[in-house]
Amino acid sequence: MTVTSSEQIRVLLDTLYRSESRRILATLVRLLGEIDIAEDALHDAFKAALEQWPVEGIPANPRSWLVSAGRFKAIDRLRRNARFDTSLDSITGLVDASAKDPSDLADEGVSDDQLRMIFTCCHPSLAPESRVALTLREVCGLTTEEIASAFLATPSALAQRIVRAKSKIRDARIPYEVPAPADIPGRLDAVLQVVYLVFNEGYSASSGGSLTRPDLSEEAIRLGRLLLELLPEPEAMGLLALMLIQESRRTARTSAEGDLILLEDQDRSLWNRAYIAEGSALVERALLSRRFGPYTIQAAIAAVHAGAPNAAATDWQEIVGLYDVLIRAEPSPVVELNRAVAVAMRDGPQAGLLLIDAILARGDLSDYHLAHSARGELCRRLGRVDEARASYKRALSLVRQEPERRLLERRLRGLPT
Repeated sequence: MTVTSSEQIRVLLDTLYRSESRRILATLVRLLGEIDIAEDALHDAFKAALEQWPVEGIPANPRSWLVSAGRFKAIDRLRRNARFDTSLDSITGLVDASAKDPSDLADEGVSDDQLRMIFTCCHPSLAPESRVALTLREVCGLTTEEIASAFLATPSALAQRIVRAKSKIRDARIPYEVPAPADIPGRLDAVLQVVYLVFNEGYSASSGGSLTRPDLSEEAIRLGRLLLELLPEPEAMGLLALMLIQESRRTARTSAEGDLILLEDQDRSLWNRAYIAEGSALVERALLSRRFGPYTIQAAIAAVHAGAPNAAATDWQEIVGLYDVLIRAEPSPVVELNRAVAVAMRDGPQAGLLLIDAILARGDLSDYHLAHSARGELCRRLGRVDEARASYKRALSLVRQEPERRLLERRLRGLPT
């Protein structure tokens, strides 16, 4: 150990907290069995380090020291709270195991600990919104206030959501474990869905004055990289590829004034080519596995767009074909809508309009603003001004995001009177 000044220790611990706290927490959850107990132990460990390291020196393996300190602090806390009643039995295993060499505690199965944590936070028995909040809090380390701000909720409401999720895990005895190999495909879907929900809220915010929330999309990409590292399944590759290629366009999607710029009008020189190259390579790997699913197909569609030097050079035949595959893999009205737009680009606006009208006639997407804005755009191109105006107005009544609202208003103003 090397003796260092208190200020240097504080800086080091701040750095360690940012880079290592989620891994330390995941290991403490495995060792202690509950998120709340592990969180208290994590904070106790960093507090102890702040007090002891200036005197004793920085340990050779800081992460192991913090895990060991957190565990012993938790045991002491449980002993104090037990008060000699029967609950003292609950710490017997922890006490017996505490004699183990502390240097082993943080280095054995750290990746497995993180993977356990992800699968637990994304367990299917938790409500979808709780999975997102819990994952951002416990796996990504965002504060309650940051999550609440991103999803336009109050911190108290977000905190209650997280508390309910933790209580559900405890009361339902949801295990901190990676599913058995036979169960991973089904469980992986829930994990990927959470990551993609986080990304989508960052890439295109559901409401508010800003089109994007870069902190969320970047966090989702970080989480996607971690997941792929821990579990290199084709659909994890596909999801990371999709997020990278979509995120590559972020700076080109808005003007200096914050207005939305559609794909066909974007300055493609602003696209992040490193993200596109990485994402395209992941798509190829996932496709070669022949075990891919909807995320990989969506990533392949995004890669076709990214590979076109300009909007006019886009291979719409390939994109329509990929949407045909996607509809078979994951049928949904939104996928049908996206395919209809691609058909309109390939075969003309009338062909796309017939498909959108069929979707709306079924009652699907009647409250989805993008369906009505797409219909308005195709009617505008066909010179059906009254229908275009009605569709744009319907979309305006449904939209919640200010940049999209301004785009629709510009479209309306641009229609002939």
